[in-house]
Amino acid sequence: MRYLNERRARIEIIPMIDIMLFLLVFFAMLLLKMIPSSGHVTKLPTSTTAESLPAPKLLVELGEDGAIRVEHATIAAADLTARLRVMGPKTAVTIVGGQGVALQKVMGVLDAVKAAGVSQIAIAARRAD
Repeated sequence: MRYLNERRARIEIIPMIDIMLFLLVFFAMLLLKMIPSSGHVTKLPTSTTAESLPAPKLLVELGEDGAIRVEHATIAAADLTARLRVMGPKTAVTIVGGQGVALQKVMGVLDAVKAAGVSQIAIAARRAD
């Protein structure tokens, strides 16, 4: 007679918690990818004449160690020039660097961008209050 007894249905919540955690992580990663920069630069230099510009076609990040990052990949200055030549001279380029980046490194990136024939160059800064 033991086999004829009805079993009560159990609702397992542990798989539901796993799915909800997975969705939370998925959406968090998706939102982080929507941010245009990779977040390496934390302190932009200040300027009293800083203006808002439209979103650039190419964002070039310059690390304090001299690394050039484009679209989450570290590249050399010659590779940056080659990429910009393919994109064309009408490409809008914004150079982002922290306060501790040496001016010589910024000039090296500017030379690489100008060697590709690009004339729409901006340097990111935040407005000084």
